[in-house]
Amino acid sequence: MINPTIQWYPGHIAKAEEQLHRNLGKVDLIIEVRDARIPLATAHPRLARWIKDKKHLLVINRRDMISVEAQKAWDKWFRQSGCQPWWCNAKAGTGVKQIQDAAIRAGQQLNRRRLARGMRPRAVRALTLGFPNVGKSALINRLVKKKVVASAPRAGVTRSLRWVRLGQSLDLLDAPGVLPPRLDDQRAALRLALCDDIGQAAYEVESVALAFLELLSEMEKDVQSGASFGILHQRYGIAYLGGDEQEAHVWLQKVSDVHTSGDMTRMSQRILDDFRRNFLGLISLELPCH
Repeated sequence: MINPTIQWYPGHIAKAEEQLHRNLGKVDLIIEVRDARIPLATAHPRLARWIKDKKHLLVINRRDMISVEAQKAWDKWFRQSGCQPWWCNAKAGTGVKQIQDAAIRAGQQLNRRRLARGMRPRAVRALTLGFPNVGKSALINRLVKKKVVASAPRAGVTRSLRWVRLGQSLDLLDAPGVLPPRLDDQRAALRLALCDDIGQAAYEVESVALAFLELLSEMEKDVQSGASFGILHQRYGIAYLGGDEQEAHVWLQKVSDVHTSGDMTRMSQRILDDFRRNFLGLISLELPCH
């Protein structure tokens, strides 16, 4: 497989992780947010170490951007793995009330234990944690029912930790997106790039576009993925039959000649933008069996 090197660990993420460690002892509950399009690629490898004995809610955002069949398959997969997922579309607010109720129930359990020890009840302190651009801030704004933190469809908007109060029962700590210092799984890193869940400074557009073509070539063999090169043919007028990096490069050069006067970088960006805007909700970049 074409394997572009994708690495991204900007200074604000390193600083945020330092702040995160200083605040972990203050929280009772970790609300982990993942991207429904790539729920494995957006799983932080250090999360289990951070959670320890704290309560954990797995929230899978952007459920509207995958098929109902894919959601059912992932839901079954997570439950069989011993974890209950909470599905939502934070942008529209769908599923957010159920997440709030689950967080409050976790707080009630905490306060029952506090009372048993002779301590006074208090609001549960929850940390929202996840990769950049998975929708953490959008989720908090929906929970609070007003825009209290910045939210935008790109990585790196939240730069520092901030507490937000949700009534008398829940305090939320909004944290910047965190990534491991090194992305060892480059297939997962490619999916992060395709979903725009990582800064564009992390990769060369042309290399990612070429890797994307090969990824689609693999995925069209699996009917569950929904991938079809007919889409590319219809949009760009040149059929790509798949194969190796050289064939992908030749296809991209032909499309660039037709549409952007031979500018491959511009054409690569156009393909990625077009995919994110028009196809990303039609193709499952990850499947539970993979």
